[in-house]
Amino acid sequence: MNTFEDFKIKSQLQNAIADLGFDKPTPIQQESFSPILSGTDFVGIAQTGTGKTIAYLLPILQDLKYSDQINPRVLILAPTRELVIQIVEQIEKLTQYISIRVVGVFGGTNNINPQKVAVAQGADIIVGTPRRLYDIAISKVLSLKSIKKLVIDEVDIMLDFGYKTQLKNIFELMPIKRQNILFSATMTDYVDELTSDFLITPIRKTISISGTPLNNISQECFEAPNFYTKANLLNHLLEDKEEFSKVLIFVGTKVDADRLYETLNFEDESSVIHAGKEQNHRTKSIEKFESGKSRILIATDVVSRGIDIEKISTVISFDTPFYPENYIHRIGRTGRANQQGRAILLCSEKEIELREAIEGLMKYSIPVNEFPEEVEITSRLTPEEEYKPTNEPELSEKNTSIKVGASFHEKKAKNKKVNAERKSYNKILKEKFKKPLRRGDKIQNMKKKNKKR
Repeated sequence: MNTFEDFKIKSQLQNAIADLGFDKPTPIQQESFSPILSGTDFVGIAQTGTGKTIAYLLPILQDLKYSDQINPRVLILAPTRELVIQIVEQIEKLTQYISIRVVGVFGGTNNINPQKVAVAQGADIIVGTPRRLYDIAISKVLSLKSIKKLVIDEVDIMLDFGYKTQLKNIFELMPIKRQNILFSATMTDYVDELTSDFLITPIRKTISISGTPLNNISQECFEAPNFYTKANLLNHLLEDKEEFSKVLIFVGTKVDADRLYETLNFEDESSVIHAGKEQNHRTKSIEKFESGKSRILIATDVVSRGIDIEKISTVISFDTPFYPENYIHRIGRTGRANQQGRAILLCSEKEIELREAIEGLMKYSIPVNEFPEEVEITSRLTPEEEYKPTNEPELSEKNTSIKVGASFHEKKAKNKKVNAERKSYNKILKEKFKKPLRRGDKIQNMKKKNKKR
């Protein structure tokens, strides 16, 4: 299947694909179309940016017939609201010539009622994050009894986020007889365990070895001792607006994301998103970055899977991620659609072991660049980086130079008592009755003991 015409899909889908400008299917799209269309359980492992969403949507839409029933027949679960929104948009683009109803549900908004109303009006496909979907399902607004196909997208990050309990709760609300489709960028032990638990003899397709770097992404590393030195380096690099025309910067925490946004010299050209931001703010920030109104987007790993933006020139990992797989997801945001991409890792001395774990996963050593001489290496630290020694000195027999103040006093006699040893019930019995003369003859022992008294 070298072209989409070889898939022999209905003309409405062919026209939509042509409108999107897709010429040739990616390897994961080629390998997954027939197995998913056949109705068997399927597990697809492919790196970020290889077209996994289209890979499962095409066969599902090809098989989905028109219906006016209220309850959905296809359920797609995704870890982040950004990814839910993008999947819904992708479905709407593919179904512009087909009568298919799709509804997206996700958290991050205080008012759940509009989503309940949209679901109650009926849908063929529901796309949602696990927690919000489960909340709507147990409110009796949504019934999952008609689900024929279940898709779990980015299942590895779904389990990293701790959604395993919610997933199992959702499984219990669906019919046992259904098709299960899992897609992931990496094959972790958790994914393998979930696959073994509820998939029935699935077909597995691994397009690339988990953790291998994309060939069209150049990688490099700068070693910097602390947060503010890294920020100084970024201010130096980002001055080249032609080379760094569209930059996505990943940081580990919400606090550091806000701190970096305030520290960079390009506030007018920057946006920041993380889980602590309201949904409207996150949506507008992504739209500004996508349209080119902002050149720099600072984000946390929470939203790394939900960002599908073309022509990102550079992905910068401001800190080294704790999980090596997250580095793969980060750099997968650039170099999409066979374009050349660039990934830069900023690593402190404390993060060297984490970098080595990433290199071990990729089986590739990231080249280390010389630190620019014109960039200031500062000793300024963030509150999290500062070393805070204990205020109380260690008291020991050798430490006799400590002067005792008025607050030190001699313990009272009653407070000097040593706690009595706690004995088990069996030990008390053994001490009381000793060893019996004959097995089970404790009564005879008691009689002899009473005679001695």
